[in-house]
Amino acid sequence: MLKLDRYLLSELAQSTFATLVVLLVVSVGGVITDVLKDIASGRLPAGLMLSQLGLVLLSWLPLILPLALMLGMMLGIGRLYRDSEMPVIHAMGVGPLRLLRPVMALVVPVVVIVALCSLWLGPTAERVSRQMINEANRNLVISGLSPGSFTEIPGGGGVVYVGSMSGDGTRFQRIFIHRQKEGRLDITTANTGSLSVADDGERYLTLDNGFQVEGPVDGGGKDYRLMRYASNDVRLPAGKERYDPNDPRTMSTLELLGDPRRASIAQLHGRLAPPLLTLAFALLAVPLARSTPRQARFGGAMMGFFSYLIGMNLMQVGQGWLASGRIPPALGLWWLILPLLAAGVWMYVKDGAIAMPRLRLRKGAAS
Repeated sequence: MLKLDRYLLSELAQSTFATLVVLLVVSVGGVITDVLKDIASGRLPAGLMLSQLGLVLLSWLPLILPLALMLGMMLGIGRLYRDSEMPVIHAMGVGPLRLLRPVMALVVPVVVIVALCSLWLGPTAERVSRQMINEANRNLVISGLSPGSFTEIPGGGGVVYVGSMSGDGTRFQRIFIHRQKEGRLDITTANTGSLSVADDGERYLTLDNGFQVEGPVDGGGKDYRLMRYASNDVRLPAGKERYDPNDPRTMSTLELLGDPRRASIAQLHGRLAPPLLTLAFALLAVPLARSTPRQARFGGAMMGFFSYLIGMNLMQVGQGWLASGRIPPALGLWWLILPLLAAGVWMYVKDGAIAMPRLRLRKGAAS
């Protein structure tokens, strides 16, 4: 039976890996779109694109891996049924309960990986991502301003020219800013200045000893104003959420265990749910993949996909209910996890119980 176990494990692992690759390609497209949108709006420095892409994908793995495992197992087992290999395996006396060994050989490592990503790697990636953005917002070089060239302010806020810049990218000299808003032209110049970040995360170019000219864009009329200032703050497009060490989304799992806040409790249960749901979906995959030669090829896969969507959406909704206090903290997300696990175990055992009478019937007919 060891050869059979290795064969089944190889088939399931190959189909799961292929499904994971497809899902990652699709996810990368969505992540790139979101990252480019943030860069275009000025919320994210362009220099952090690749690093943010990797960190976001890492935080998405607890949502991608369960679906890849479920669909991969269903496609692999479905192929065995279509090629009449599974009926031969059943005829040898190997039922679904006996298949638990190769199935768990694949499921357990994936559940462990999902647990690591959900409990440790995902929160770490979120924390590192926000720290990098927070630090980049204080650096003019990373923010996209280069000395000696005209640079468009992200989000269409205008054009900036910086003559020279300090080595750490926080101070500059000889700056020129051209902006247009509501039919008015605004030109601001300054000898020196610096980049500052307010407590609310807003970024400002603090200009020293300069002039500001304001007037109509079309040049008609004499409605111009000239102002000389000692200090002037020019707001840049708002960055992404600033890093807050007390934000439950960036706190470690051990820190969440001792935090009584509702948001922290919701975040803790949201991290515990993915590995357990992965196990439940994997158990559901085997009975859902059972098919006859004339049965629709992807009918079971669609059922599995919709069950995944419903389960993950309920997990997100449950987190919101926990954070808002609509359900008690002691209930957590167990109202979702335990029924799904019970349904997976029941369907798996029931699937094995259906095959045994048929096997005994064939044995009786042969005698």
